[in-house]
Amino acid sequence: MLQVNLKMLPRLAEIETDLILRRKRAEEEQWLGEIEGIDMTLTFVRTKQADAARLAHRTPVALGIPALPPRPD
Repeated sequence: MLQVNLKMLPRLAEIETDLILRRKRAEEEQWLGEIEGIDMTLTFVRTKQADAARLAHRTPVALGIPALPPRPD
């Protein structure tokens, strides 16, 4: 799975807006197959936006630096 770079969130918002406009046009023209495809794409875009938002709120975990055991002399 690809992770969305947080810098790309504005682009995803643009894509979502464009898809909504395309869906309205498809409804007006009664392009049922197009509506179904746009709905699937909208679902994917919104899922990616939610994943990115979840990643943005995640705090890094300090794992520390592993220490080597003392060497026997």
